[in-house]
Amino acid sequence: MIVCVPVESGGAVDPRWGRASRVALATIEDGEVTGWDVHDVGWDTLHDTGSEARHHARVAGFLRDHQVDVVVANHMGGGMRQMLDTMHITVHLGAAGDARGAVQSAVGA
Repeated sequence: MIVCVPVESGGAVDPRWGRASRVALATIEDGEVTGWDVHDVGWDTLHDTGSEARHHARVAGFLRDHQVDVVVANHMGGGMRQMLDTMHITVHLGAAGDARGAVQSAVGA
């Protein structure tokens, strides 16, 4: 399973899902985090460079390209949530603090 979480440089959950500058992709195997890769996505600066639909498409493309199954975030807007639901990506909201810990709590790893 691949879990995506927005992260700050210190390793905490970035509260800005759609405006995150970086996200981590956690690989979960047999209930354990076996991989942790941080990607600079630049959604913070790209967010206002086009329409909301274009930004959602950008996020969707990243998630699809990385075969993400679950998103762990602090919060997100209704449009983004609807898009992730349409993509059949499970969403866990309310995440805060250490990003690895938030992933583990959300998916039971």
